[in-house]
Amino acid sequence: MIFRSDVSISEFTRIANSQYDPEALKDGYAPFCKHLFIPNNFTNARVNCLLINEENKKLLCSEYAARNDKELPVLTRYFSAPEIEKSDIQLPVAKYLDLILYSREQINKENAAMGKNSNSDAPWGIISIKAQDVNFELPMQPITMMRNALGVEEGGSGIPLDRNQYMKAYEYWKDKAVIS
Repeated sequence: MIFRSDVSISEFTRIANSQYDPEALKDGYAPFCKHLFIPNNFTNARVNCLLINEENKKLLCSEYAARNDKELPVLTRYFSAPEIEKSDIQLPVAKYLDLILYSREQINKENAAMGKNSNSDAPWGIISIKAQDVNFELPMQPITMMRNALGVEEGGSGIPLDRNQYMKAYEYWKDKAVIS
């Protein structure tokens, strides 16, 4: 999933930091994961997920992908952002941004496992941004849950798969796909 915005990274970081409130953090799927929901009143970021229907099904893609060369590739399903942009599909500007944060300790642990150095001492780091229309956590994609169940040396976070949470994610995602 790719977050697209008309705001520079430095400006986005400045605005996100200005809206950071430790009291507003919501628990994520593991103790090291938190969510910060902020109103999307400063970007043109569009929602990044679509309901699969007869009209757009032909634009659906799948491939094995890894976020870097040290991760195991996993099968992903998505709508191609360039193809969506060429189509007649109009995505609304998202009302909220879900800033998914990992603790500095977890980021350091995962970076070390991937052979990367960490260069920040901030208590939290943004690991993903989801543009959406609700100010609460949407279910993680099932394939992301599976990847997270892998050890950090394979690109996961090492959190065991929770069958009940997986089935909730399946119910949400079975007829939706991200735009990437």
